[in-house]
Amino acid sequence: MRVHILGICGTFMGGIAALAREAGHEVTGSDQNVYPPMSTQLEALGIRLTEGYLPGQLEPAPDVVVIGNALSRGNPVIEAVLNRGLAYTSGPAWLAEHVLADRWVLAVAGTHGKTTTSGMLTWILEYAGLEPGFLIGGVPGNFTVSARLGKSPFFVVEADEYDTAFFDKRAKFVHYRPLTAILNNLEFDHADIYPDIASIRKMFNQLVRTVPSDGRLIVNGADAELRATLSMGAWTPVETFSRHHDADFMVQALAPDWSSFEVRHGSLVMGAVEWELIGAHNAENALAAILAARHAGVPLQSALQALASFKNARRRMEVRGIVHDITVYDDFAHHPTAIAMTLDGLRKKVGDNRIVAVLEPRSATMRLGVHRDTLADSLLAADRVFVFEPADLGWDVRGAVAALGERASVCKDLEDLMHQIVEYARSGDQILVMSNGGFGGLHAKLLTALGRLP
Repeated sequence: MRVHILGICGTFMGGIAALAREAGHEVTGSDQNVYPPMSTQLEALGIRLTEGYLPGQLEPAPDVVVIGNALSRGNPVIEAVLNRGLAYTSGPAWLAEHVLADRWVLAVAGTHGKTTTSGMLTWILEYAGLEPGFLIGGVPGNFTVSARLGKSPFFVVEADEYDTAFFDKRAKFVHYRPLTAILNNLEFDHADIYPDIASIRKMFNQLVRTVPSDGRLIVNGADAELRATLSMGAWTPVETFSRHHDADFMVQALAPDWSSFEVRHGSLVMGAVEWELIGAHNAENALAAILAARHAGVPLQSALQALASFKNARRRMEVRGIVHDITVYDDFAHHPTAIAMTLDGLRKKVGDNRIVAVLEPRSATMRLGVHRDTLADSLLAADRVFVFEPADLGWDVRGAVAALGERASVCKDLEDLMHQIVEYARSGDQILVMSNGGFGGLHAKLLTALGRLP
């Protein structure tokens, strides 16, 4: 079968391409921006790529066109698919039909922590010798690919609540029909497709309604929105987790930065983990992964041992370099809750060392200004804050961070932003660069400029 994928260079659709190729299909694809590293990864798999969305790429006609959710009506190639009556589907639907059927699907859903938790769960299963398949929105640090078919019934999927395609406005995760589902947390996000938190809650309940009664829901017991979601209907046994005492299973810090923690079931200590990660949120992510793996038959002690060697995906508190004892991190945080959690973990790790937070408000929700009233509070743990303001942002960043006073600066030019950060930096500083995009290569530019300091 020849599978042609539109929007192939996105992380999810690139994963679909890799799975289709591994399954023996001929795979081609196109995207508006075809560039490394995804382009080189796909070409190494023997996948031919086309730049742009002109109809000529549909010659000869593929057996099926898999359409990414970034494409919409009016796009020339979409109109050609429809006018010619070609067979088409979405990425999630193709995954469900061709990969997930007859598999034990373990789905990881939530506003925050999906990629990290999916990576943890996959590594725990791998460590236990189960050789799971997976599709994750990033390359887990213990693996070299973001997707593979695997050799066992188990398949881990990062279950995204974003919409499926222009012809299917349901969340991606309703297609996956998991036997084990993690619900990490639920907050308002994706303001470009959801009008309010109630609409997201309803979609999460649609996921809950697909989990069979002999499956398992692994739910953050401290999250009020998830409790409200379950109250809308749930027919599956639930295990709750948290770092609080109102859950079935709990984590408790053994180090201030959560670089070691223990797992408790009531008053019983089940075991402990010492690992590379920091932050209470990551300990909760780990507990969710432990419980999901436990449902799949992995002993808890094996899961704890696996986490000791877990390596996170890129762009999750990734150290990009250290120059003159100044550390530059790259982190995906772009929602105020994620920003605050990331800064809290870093503060507990570095103590009194200065933290310099650098933020690009790039996500669709950020660009719409939905989080502007909570942005300043999320940055309170930083000693100094630099915010980049794109020319077309459409809301007042300076006013949003005014409560931080002289600690905060807003820059409209990336070069100026870089020079201001370098001028401020001194030995021992921790520079945390946060964006869900490439930020104009700021990380590398900072390291180069810092390297020129006397």
